[in-house]
Amino acid sequence: MADEAVAARPAEPAAPKAKEARSPEAPPRGGGRGDDRAKDAPERPDAPEPTDTSDSADDEAGEREKERERAADRFKDRTRDPLTEEEGEEGPTDAAAAARARREGQKLLSSNRDLIGFDRSDIGQVHIGDINVRLDALRSGLLMRDGPVPAEELLRIRRTHIEPDGYVRLRRALEARRLLVLGGAPGTGRASTALALLEEVTRAGEGRENSERVRRADPARGVRELATQVAGGTGGHPRGTGYLLEPALDRPGTLPPDGMDLDQLASALAEQGSYAVVVVSVGSAANPLLAGRYGAICPPAPTRELVAVRLRQRLEEEHGDPVGGGGAGGPGGGDGRGPRDGDGSRDAGGGRDRNGGAHRDRGRDEHADRDGGEGRDRDGSPDGGGHGRRDGDGRRGRDGSVGRDGGRSGDRPGRGAGPDGDGSLSLLLERAAELREDPEVTEAVGLDDLRPAEAELFASLLAGHLRGTVSRAELLSGCRGLAAVQAYEWFAGVDRALAAPPPGDGRTPVRSGTAALFHPVAFRIALAVLGGASHSAVSAAAHLLTWELSVQSDPDSTPARPLFCDDPEADLALSRARPADGVVDVAGSEVTGRLIFYRGSALPAAVLAELWDRHFPVRAPVVRWLRLLADDPRPQVSMRAAVAAGELSVRDFEHGYAELIRPLAEAPTPRRRVFAATALDQAAGHASHRRAVRKVVDNWSLHGTPAQRWTAAMALGYGRCADSMDDTLDTLAEIGVRDDGEQLAVASLNVVRLLTLPECATVLRRLAAWTGHRREEYQDLALVSIVRLALTDVDEVLDDEPGTPLGDRGDWPLLLALAATRPELTGKLADLFWTALNTARSRDVALDALETLLRSASRKDGRAWTREGLAALLPALTAEEQDRRRLDWLLRRMMRDQDRPLAEERARALWRLAVPARQRRSEEEESHG
Repeated sequence: MADEAVAARPAEPAAPKAKEARSPEAPPRGGGRGDDRAKDAPERPDAPEPTDTSDSADDEAGEREKERERAADRFKDRTRDPLTEEEGEEGPTDAAAAARARREGQKLLSSNRDLIGFDRSDIGQVHIGDINVRLDALRSGLLMRDGPVPAEELLRIRRTHIEPDGYVRLRRALEARRLLVLGGAPGTGRASTALALLEEVTRAGEGRENSERVRRADPARGVRELATQVAGGTGGHPRGTGYLLEPALDRPGTLPPDGMDLDQLASALAEQGSYAVVVVSVGSAANPLLAGRYGAICPPAPTRELVAVRLRQRLEEEHGDPVGGGGAGGPGGGDGRGPRDGDGSRDAGGGRDRNGGAHRDRGRDEHADRDGGEGRDRDGSPDGGGHGRRDGDGRRGRDGSVGRDGGRSGDRPGRGAGPDGDGSLSLLLERAAELREDPEVTEAVGLDDLRPAEAELFASLLAGHLRGTVSRAELLSGCRGLAAVQAYEWFAGVDRALAAPPPGDGRTPVRSGTAALFHPVAFRIALAVLGGASHSAVSAAAHLLTWELSVQSDPDSTPARPLFCDDPEADLALSRARPADGVVDVAGSEVTGRLIFYRGSALPAAVLAELWDRHFPVRAPVVRWLRLLADDPRPQVSMRAAVAAGELSVRDFEHGYAELIRPLAEAPTPRRRVFAATALDQAAGHASHRRAVRKVVDNWSLHGTPAQRWTAAMALGYGRCADSMDDTLDTLAEIGVRDDGEQLAVASLNVVRLLTLPECATVLRRLAAWTGHRREEYQDLALVSIVRLALTDVDEVLDDEPGTPLGDRGDWPLLLALAATRPELTGKLADLFWTALNTARSRDVALDALETLLRSASRKDGRAWTREGLAALLPALTAEEQDRRRLDWLLRRMMRDQDRPLAEERARALWRLAVPARQRRSEEEESHG
């Protein structure tokens, strides 16, 4: 089209004829179909005159035209989105959001932890190499009994406890009010901190001479009975005693103490010169306590410091104590902690004030938090927190200890060495620091931060590997077991309290609290399945699962869940979760939302493995819940749930296939069938199950119901459910052409999805072969796939992350993205699209698709969009004069569009992209005579 011709806007010419109407001697292109031309072409001019009347000829011509129109309508129907076939649903599905949700879900469950190499036959005791660390998962609230804390444990805590942030503030609050309600997640060192606080304040109070000045109170008695006991002086407890109470607030039927109960206890403590710390888990039951005047949150101990000091202690056990006598007898003072100033903070010579003082000197030994069941020290005493071994001189850095930021202040050879003075301990510390940062070790741990018992085990593993008693394989296996232990502790005996009698009643158990009991567990499961989704979506799914678990546990009762007692911050703390600002797909648009993740890549897979492998009664409610999520219209929910269903099926394929995959594959709605196909593909990603999945897909494609064939086609589109690309295309073709093309739409969609894979050239060769096939169904499969290729955006079918050539063009039509990024395929792509433009039944749809491509050259604000792809495709598509005339006609039609007229300058730019300058000049000369 000459530039002057565009500007003049001459009258619109007739649309160019399709390929069937061209002369028989016209050169075929892109695998022309002779049979199709012979069937659809009009009668040749030299054919004998018919003997019928002119009316009969007109009738036959009219009938042929109607047949062509019906064929074009059938073809157009086959190009519609097969995912929108649900009754009453007319709008397109958000395939791009579904693809992104699937990709994000796979990332969270792709850490190869489905078959964890960690022996969990006796999860309460870890034995790796010569390391034997107890990890008692039973709740301390059910184990604690009234009695004094041993003096040895108090001494150990006094020497080794690592103060969390805000420790001085907690101590001052306890000294001022005599009572402190300390909240935190189980396993974070809250009981250890409570004991350290009680040991410190009682040592300076009236009970300093009492060897049993710190006592644990029986959790079954509660705050009110403790107040009565303290006020009455019963039990023979002397003045100045410190009490640690961990009430079992999570037991059904147990009511938390109110403000009056706490005031009564505080008054009794003041009269006796005593102190008490009540340790509770954050959550709806304890929130009123923590919000009151006595409440405070206990921050977790710092992870890097826990590991560094515990690692140093382990290595010192091999080389001996380099400073010769840490502890109470060291030169730094009777307790090895350094002198205190007037407000109780340590001075620069002895350590650190949490409010701004210098670093406190301390090495550390850790004890697992007894309240969370996280662990025990090597001699089995449950301390419950992060502890460290103190050097005798009370000064930090003299022995090369590791600082809070993980750096070493004196680990050079010659300093901090063992008794032989050869610097071997310093060398081991250097190797330990390198090993701790090893990417393979970090990936095996899979936790963003370690809790005290986890730091204990991790340090033991590192030290054992450095000493040669733990192999590399055992090290990695033990590191992977950290997440497995956490998952075990989260689920072990959760509903044991339902079978136990409530306090004070030995006859009937209380079942009314099932919903409150199961909600934390349900939230952890929902987060494992939907990690990376919005916080609201995870919370809503958790409430659905809470209902299912409650009904399964007590089918005769209706679960009751308070509507205004949720605490999002408590959910995060109890589930080791973190929020993050991110993007959520809503109705095809990206909006900012609050997302939620586990604090560690290993936790989602560990939770699912623990759930499925050890708790069989939970499978039924979880299956019902996953089926509900399959119906969720939000891709961020349904696709993530499908990925998780595939992972669960890997752990027990018989059960997963029977309860999840097959029932959903036979469902009447496409959304459920897509769920089943995604789960199948996720299972096929595991080499152990790939053969079984491929057998299922093959059987469905050959002998299955229409719904099963539809599901098989969707599974094949991922590219992992057949032995090769050729086998995948063969199976898709069988599905697409069967029963007069009943499943042709879904088959063509998945052919297009395969074009994003590295074997793209194989798919294009097969499409070219199908266009020349003798059967019309194969021809239609190819033509529909070609048109769909031009109408499908990259991010609707791509699994790659942004940063790849295709991933960076997510909003491009796939046809143009391939032309821009794979120049060696441009000729094949142009030939195939030319075939669709020159076939009668696909011409109209292909022309509309071409118009869509042309309009995508630049965005509404004038910025370039797909111009690069059009510059590659259009010259190859308009190599012949008739093709250029068709483009000229289409551009003129677009310029005269009443709703969206194309600007002259844009039309001229598109023409210049398609027609080389030399050809434009010759045409201009002809137009001017």
